[in-house]
Amino acid sequence: MSIPVDVANLERAAKVKLFIFDVDGVLTDGGLHYGAEGEAFKTFNVQDGLGIKLLQESGVLTGIISARRSPQVAARARDLAIEFVHQGGHDKLTPFKALLDQLNLTEEQVAFIGDDVVDIPILSRAGFAVAVPNARPEVLSRVHHVTEHRGGHGAVREICEFVMRAQGSYDRVMAQFLG
Repeated sequence: MSIPVDVANLERAAKVKLFIFDVDGVLTDGGLHYGAEGEAFKTFNVQDGLGIKLLQESGVLTGIISARRSPQVAARARDLAIEFVHQGGHDKLTPFKALLDQLNLTEEQVAFIGDDVVDIPILSRAGFAVAVPNARPEVLSRVHHVTEHRGGHGAVREICEFVMRAQGSYDRVMAQFLG
């Protein structure tokens, strides 16, 4: 499936050096499943995970900023070698600013994908602000780009490939699979 070409969004994506992901509703479908003992389960999309790995191979740094704290997110971040992970708290802007300072990056060099109102402070600052189509209306009205796929169902893979194409690294990274 191809994303409609928007020249301004291609230009924004071409500048991305760090891509930060929200978790619930973006890397997952937003559902929380609880076992009999109260343990929480999350389902992550394998293709989204490979998209993140390929984006990293292309040279883009990756991070997670999530309002919820869960060991499942920490484990998934380790699996994907996502180095920058902040969990817990509705104030996502403070860790966002700290990460930019730590990496000496500007807001213009950062992409962020979110789905709910707690993401708006970052989305309003990120150089490339992205939402999933099932995001809250308040979010959808404030982003540069909306993915075709829903959160937890390929949205992350889609936007990772979009960034790689915008940066001209897609063919190089995919050559290992496509010959």
